[in-house]
Amino acid sequence: MEEILIADLALQAHAAAIVQLLNEYAKDEMGGGEELTAFVKSNLVVELRQRPSAHVLLAFIDGIPAGMAICLEGFSTFSCKPLLNVHDMIVASQYRRRGLSKRLLAKAEDIALRLDCCKLTLEVLEGNVVAQASYKASGFAGYELDPKMGKAMFWQKKLIQ
Repeated sequence: MEEILIADLALQAHAAAIVQLLNEYAKDEMGGGEELTAFVKSNLVVELRQRPSAHVLLAFIDGIPAGMAICLEGFSTFSCKPLLNVHDMIVASQYRRRGLSKRLLAKAEDIALRLDCCKLTLEVLEGNVVAQASYKASGFAGYELDPKMGKAMFWQKKLIQ
């Protein structure tokens, strides 16, 4: 039996599923290839609980954590409306190719519509063609304002604290 739900971050079973699935994602080559630190494992759910703009979706198959989407609200200044960013998306390897990511994205879209968001956003690695195909099938596309200026690029600057 498949179940996709909004995680209750106060439930230990949901908290454990979040850490388990994110750790599996982190260990995958698409997630960087390294296990989460002990600090992240211990504090992730505590920190998510402090952020009302965080929405975590969990997929279970026969009670086993199978997939997850961690979504974070943002704001579109051009639209003057909120947006919802799918920050992390994972489907456990043994549950891939069953359409779980599409169903998680549909649930994220339901949340975005309820929040009156103007759009859903996400990032995907150039080499992750399987995820790209799934995202395209769910209606996502590269972002550009004017084709002459090209597609938007996602950059980062790590901060040392």
